[in-house]
Amino acid sequence: MNDDSQDVELLQQIEREVRMREGASKLLGACSQREQALEASKSLLTCNARILALLSQLQKRRKAQILQRVGCRPSEDVEPCTGKVALSDLRIPLMWKDSEYFKNKGELHRCAVFCLLQCGTEIHDTDLVMVDRTLTDICFEDTIIFSNVAPGFQLRVELYSSCVVEDFSPAPLGSRKVSLLGGSLGRSSGKKIRAAFESAAFCGSVSTGGGGRPGSMSPPLSPDLSALGAKYNLLAHTTLRIEHVQEGFKTHDLSLSATEDSPFWLPLYGNMCCRLAAQPQCMTETVISGQIRIKLEEDFNYWENVYGVLRRQTLLCYQSEEDLDSEEEPLLVIPIKKDTLVCVSESDAVQCQSIDISMQRHGDDVTYTLTTHTPEDTQRWEEALRQHVYNMSQWKQCCDNLMKIETPSCRKSISVKQGSLYHEIVTPSLPMEGPAVPDLSIEIRTLLSSYYKESY
Repeated sequence: MNDDSQDVELLQQIEREVRMREGASKLLGACSQREQALEASKSLLTCNARILALLSQLQKRRKAQILQRVGCRPSEDVEPCTGKVALSDLRIPLMWKDSEYFKNKGELHRCAVFCLLQCGTEIHDTDLVMVDRTLTDICFEDTIIFSNVAPGFQLRVELYSSCVVEDFSPAPLGSRKVSLLGGSLGRSSGKKIRAAFESAAFCGSVSTGGGGRPGSMSPPLSPDLSALGAKYNLLAHTTLRIEHVQEGFKTHDLSLSATEDSPFWLPLYGNMCCRLAAQPQCMTETVISGQIRIKLEEDFNYWENVYGVLRRQTLLCYQSEEDLDSEEEPLLVIPIKKDTLVCVSESDAVQCQSIDISMQRHGDDVTYTLTTHTPEDTQRWEEALRQHVYNMSQWKQCCDNLMKIETPSCRKSISVKQGSLYHEIVTPSLPMEGPAVPDLSIEIRTLLSSYYKESY
């Protein structure tokens, strides 16, 4: 994809999020129920975060294009492959005071919470969870997958909270004409982008409750929208990197962004637990395959014609391509690790040019030599091997074993597992034999999608 196509795609994404945000703001202004207002407010905050991230990416691209036009070319250093990063089984333990909560004393404190996760320009939000003193952990069942992630990724996790007021009442109809964009977006993309930047910059300048960053990727709602009774504030955050990727369930520290006297406060332990997995592209796809010639260690004057397949941490050598298709055992397995050395040798007068693959095994230096039938193929294999070793060195422990990433399930309704709190808040007037409660998160997304299609 060339630069112009990427710029057009970015502008289309920004325009789409602007339309979605306008739809969310109109829905928020028209909400008559607390649950709807909370979902619409969450959608509005998420759209604003995506707009800020896309605008930042667009600014970086424009800067790079200007530097290129004046003769400052970008670095041509080798770049590692990208991969998938998945966060799942997110748990945030709570530390309620024994005297006030476990003995069921004091005012019942309820909050609606969700997490916003950003990796580059890709932003996802979790389902909404209702929290009170009957819960010891905030549990998010979502599996969030980020695609095309570089090994130097920074995955920021932000926990947002909104105090759930008991006497929710929508604003008068006349005061519910809310729009972050100040009315119509206009017909040109330029006006829409300028409107997005101005409103996003305004929201980004508002404090996030003590520990937030001015102009951060996910600011709170503007004062006009908070008057509707559905305002989220940043409660805690953390940033996960490649060193946090490990097999199994791990604990990570949280940085708190609010104090105990805040109405949206929840008693956090100061950490969260989750599973963070990564699948580099070099571990999930065949890197290169084809006919090669291998010099065997037993007889340095004998070359074996084989069909080579570079996959994960091995170069598999089959007698023929048919053996690969029939799942026959390979003739030779050459390990390819992060510290494997790949170099080109031209000392062989018969073969002209060959590739030496060197490593240490049981304390001894071991070298395998391969070549192909043409200089072009030899160069292609040499480049593929070098790139593969470099990819593994950058992805580090993520290449030790292929980690499993579960496919995300369909979004579930609001906090079905919250027990009595769910029935008390969402269905206070419905009898047990009545119809099922609609999935409000799906309802909000459907309305936003319909609004987006009708805006054209």
